[in-house]
Amino acid sequence: MSNLFSSIKIKDLNLKNRIVMAPMCMYSANKDGYANDWHYTHYTSRAIGGVGLILIEATAVESRGRISDGDLGIWDDSHVEGLKNIVDLSHKYDAKIGIQLAHAGRKCAVDSEEIIAPSSIAYNDKYGTPNEMTKDDIKEVINAFKKGASRAKEAGFDIIEIHGAHGYLISEFLSPLSNKRTDEYGGNFENRGRFLKEIIEEVRTVWPEDKPLMVRVSAEDYLEEGNHSKDLGNILGRVKNSGIDIVNVSSGGVAPAEINPYPGYQIKYAEIIKNITSLPVIAGGLITSPQMAEEIIQNERADLVYLGRALLRNPYWPLHSSQELGYDIQWPEQYDISK
Repeated sequence: MSNLFSSIKIKDLNLKNRIVMAPMCMYSANKDGYANDWHYTHYTSRAIGGVGLILIEATAVESRGRISDGDLGIWDDSHVEGLKNIVDLSHKYDAKIGIQLAHAGRKCAVDSEEIIAPSSIAYNDKYGTPNEMTKDDIKEVINAFKKGASRAKEAGFDIIEIHGAHGYLISEFLSPLSNKRTDEYGGNFENRGRFLKEIIEEVRTVWPEDKPLMVRVSAEDYLEEGNHSKDLGNILGRVKNSGIDIVNVSSGGVAPAEINPYPGYQIKYAEIIKNITSLPVIAGGLITSPQMAEEIIQNERADLVYLGRALLRNPYWPLHSSQELGYDIQWPEQYDISK
């Protein structure tokens, strides 16, 4: 029996295996944030390929929350139809699917948009200097996440992931490198986690209690003055009772820093957060071999593993991996050459 291909249940979400497609921006929506044939083909291919849980790319809760003008959007009711098509196609081919609700904050590169952040500090000299958010701005963005969650429910998603990683808006609040506020949203762990906590609480007012809610975090800023995995574990421990069911662990992106990636370089961060918070975690980071993914699950270093590049190169990675691990799973009947 393969641990990687064992099922897992989180609230009402039943996953057939522990393989997760990481959210990866396609920058292929039109300038108004609508899904199109590229998205339908891209995600459906991974569903056919045997992925247990697909997480679609960063989807902006505000127009000014886009990373680029090719980002998917969920800031308007008219976005729901295209997103629902992605959901329905994934479900048709036996994959569960989640959406990553996101706001780019100071890393918004859309020229026509106002840039906002917890503090008026540019990411680097290639980005504009953001306006420091007022209390009204904070309330407006929290409400945008709530409305986005309501639309995600209407579209039929199985799980929501709140994007708190990679130096986007929530991550900017969490890190002392980008958050220099002196009010109740800056300073100590509790204050830096307050924005995330209030988003979770508002999302939970519209997202069904029996459906899981996930947060993605950058567990390492790669700068001494920044956050480290124990810091994120501390922050998550303070906000988890607001409604977090699972944590997706990544790293970096909040400030320019030297990163030395290698296969499995983020797994230890996931282990630390799992131990501190007692929450299920998804781990990843240049995982390419099924043996490596199997080891992570078998040794309980994480509850699920996410893949990015490996699934871009090979949409059928799960099907091929099951063969390598000697685990017999049902291939799509259209590919059954024994007929």
